[in-house]
Amino acid sequence: MSFKLTYSTMFDPPEAMHERFEAALVKVRGGLGASHPLFIGGVDVPGRIWTPLHSPADQRQVIGQFGQGTEVDVAQAMAAAKSAFPAWRATPPAERVRLVRRVSELMEERVYDIGAALALEVGKNRMEALGETQETADFFSSYAAEYEARGYYDIANPDDPLPDWRSHNRSILKPHGVWGVIAPFNFPLALAGGPTAAALVTGNTVVLKGASVTPWSGRLLADCIRDAGLPTGVFNYVMGSGSTVGEALIQHPDLAGITFTGSQEVGMRIYRQMAAGRYPRPCIAEMGGKNACIVTRHGDLERAATGIVRSAFGMGGQKCSALSRVYVEAAVADDLISRLLEKVRAIRIGDPCRREHWLGPVISQGAVRDFEAYCARLAQQGGNLLTGGHRLAGGELAHGHYVAPALAEAPASHPLFGEEMFLPILMLCRVANLDEALRHANASDLGLTAGFYGDDAEMQVFLDRIEAGVLYLNRPQGATTGAWPGYQAFGGWKGSGSTGKAIGSAYYLPQYLREQSQTWVD
Repeated sequence: MSFKLTYSTMFDPPEAMHERFEAALVKVRGGLGASHPLFIGGVDVPGRIWTPLHSPADQRQVIGQFGQGTEVDVAQAMAAAKSAFPAWRATPPAERVRLVRRVSELMEERVYDIGAALALEVGKNRMEALGETQETADFFSSYAAEYEARGYYDIANPDDPLPDWRSHNRSILKPHGVWGVIAPFNFPLALAGGPTAAALVTGNTVVLKGASVTPWSGRLLADCIRDAGLPTGVFNYVMGSGSTVGEALIQHPDLAGITFTGSQEVGMRIYRQMAAGRYPRPCIAEMGGKNACIVTRHGDLERAATGIVRSAFGMGGQKCSALSRVYVEAAVADDLISRLLEKVRAIRIGDPCRREHWLGPVISQGAVRDFEAYCARLAQQGGNLLTGGHRLAGGELAHGHYVAPALAEAPASHPLFGEEMFLPILMLCRVANLDEALRHANASDLGLTAGFYGDDAEMQVFLDRIEAGVLYLNRPQGATTGAWPGYQAFGGWKGSGSTGKAIGSAYYLPQYLREQSQTWVD
């Protein structure tokens, strides 16, 4: 079909997409309860113990039994990746590109099956789940194309200006070695697959650790990489807790570099550890967001309300790019609030696999407890909870982790304007003008995404002064969310990212490589 699925276009898909998802869902549900081992050195490895995974949408539903790795499994995975590195590095770049493209092709062939699995495992609605699967396939294909287009980062420089000698110069970027990838629960496929694709195509080997609450996605990625024909040991997948598997990976002496996506606290700890060894090793840390949106008196309020709700509450606010703070000019605040309340109260919540439900559960019982605690704090220190803020436990919802999205108004001094909550909670503050809004928006130590609704002159002021890496202006598809490979780069400033280089951009792949200058004389 001609329809191109992205996070911008997912709100109006063709009917055939729903039909194919429904068919895949039946198929995937038929295989629930199976055992899923680790993948090390090209073979399946049983876990030391097996742990059942329950769906966040319905705790009565067992997704499967997943093998849990230990320090021993990490050591075996690192040894396999280290052993495979010399041959993979020496593999012609065009062949690496071909194999990485084949992974993309397999993911596209399996997009509905993998999307159904994501909906069951993570609690995403069907379009979010299909979107993440397609996004991951696009990471593999776009990084392959980028590496190819850059001539594999092999550049001939001018000869030295010597009259009696021919002295040639070349700059070439080469891989580091064994690259670790630690992915989060919210995008367990895309934020595992994207860094993995970048590391593999540039000649590194990979050991992946996924989030302990979403192990299935990483295993499905491993299946695609295995079936694409990548050599033994080039990619390895170890499931388990951060305290065991994650720590063993980070501490391993053969780890050459790492990509981590998660909280700022953990990301900064890993970043310091990677710099503190015998020599500094690269650490790409994609960390949190406390993302702001500014609405001026000149903004299109209906467009703003649509974009705000989509970004604040899509996937239960469990995105590092989710909208958390709205600063609105006082003259239009009441009008905007009225529109927001109407849209928030119209959100259909329930089993995310059902077409009519836009919002599914949060990821865990712990997330529900955090939600209730945050909402209790919203009503303190001048805050006013306008709607939502409670657990939903009626009927079938009682078996999952469901909450009512919260909208609150509070003064700029409220402490929750400074905390990343990672839940469906949106805070709103009235401001006098754009200047005040920008001061508040930039006050955070984080700077991932930001949104704006206003006129052309204000838009330029916003672009000049906002401190964030990903900006969306007057966008109804999402005020602060929706980046897609090949369309929008995605990376944060300040405490949101360690490199200042964005996922999916022309500057991303060189982070997985190190430069070597070569001079030889005829």
